[in-house]
Order: sequence, then C-alpha cells, then structure tokens
Amino acid sequence: MDASNIIITVGRQLGSGGKEIAALLAQRLAYKMYDQELLNLAAKESGLCERLFERNDEQKAFSKSFFRYHLPFIGGENEMFQNELSQDKLFKFQSEVIVKAAETDNCIFVGRCADYILRESSKLISLFITANIEDRIQRVMQRRQCDEKTAGSIVREGDESRAAYYDFYTGKTWGHSSSYHLCVNSSVLGISATADFLGQYIQAKYSKLCGE
Repeated sequence: MDASNIIITVGRQLGSGGKEIAALLAQRLAYKMYDQELLNLAAKESGLCERLFERNDEQKAFSKSFFRYHLPFIGGENEMFQNELSQDKLFKFQSEVIVKAAETDNCIFVGRCADYILRESSKLISLFITANIEDRIQRVMQRRQCDEKTAGSIVREGDESRAAYYDFYTGKTWGHSSSYHLCVNSSVLGISATADFLGQYIQAKYSKLCGE
C-alpha cells in the first residue's frame, strides 16, 4: 500500500499497547514514528532545554500559572537569562514541530494531541487504543517490575494526566469515540493482530481519501 501523505495519529490508554501497535504500523508502512522524539525536536527548534518538555509531557496543571526557569541564552556560550514560560508556550512549540514533521515526512504520531493539532488535514487518520483493565495492569507490572496494586495506581494516574492534558488543549474528550476516527480494544485481538486490523482499516480509509 502506498500511504504517502496520509497522517496517522494514535492516542492510547496507559498499558494498552498503543505505542507497540503504532511501532508495528510504522514498520509495515515505512513511516516515521514520533513519540519521545517530539520532545527532542521541540527542544531543538525552540532552543530550550528538553527537560522542560519532559516535565510537561501530556500533563496539564489545573492552574494557568507561569513557571520560572533559568535557561541558557541562545546567542552566547556562557550568558544566562531568566525567562518565564507557561505550559501553553511549551505546547505551542511542540505543536509547531508536529505540523512541520507532518509536512516533511510520512508520520505516525503517538499522543501529544496530534490528532487535534493536525485536525485541518484532509488526510488525517486518528486512532485510539484501549484495552481491558486487567491486561493493562499486567502489562504495566511487567514493564515497571512492580506489584498489581502499584501498577493499578500507575494506570489510573497516567490516564488522568493524559485526559486532563488532552481535554484542556483540545476541548474534546480523551478516549471518547467522537474524538477519533476509530477506537480499538487491543485485548480483543492482541497487539500484533490489532496492528494488522488497523493496517487494513488505514488501507481502506486511504483508498477513500484518495478517491480510488
């Protein structure tokens, strides 16, 4: 399948296997997957420290307060200045990187409100991956090497953070079917078969978008 110029975004519940599914899709479509890499690119484009983006990645404080950071002055080697940056400004920097990447590469974006940022694109396919809570907890237990109670807390807190971040910046509801083209429960088919299913969906959607 030639999926050139199709933009794919993947939202996911914590522990759903969404990132693994996105990676499989990227491999099969020969796409570039952007996840953590977006933080690196945003930091480079803005001239800011990557830790600022990591600190606010897919999280949103409930206040609109500003945070004060000591940042290196771009124009000099040793000069320092004090600058105030809001989370909204960091989101703006990351959004600009997402738009730029979508214009230059065949991309799959994982999280980061990419479906909303790229909503004006006529060739956007937005997906959301969920899974049964038991499977999500088990996956987190294996990944984090923790007990079931700790994994359950990680899942709940992770979902809350992602939902607050997404809902705040998009005005939509994180994980709700109306916010995406397709929502899939990875527990039904498993990770690999879910990626196969989504590949078929993308192919069908691509044909329709391109008028084939």
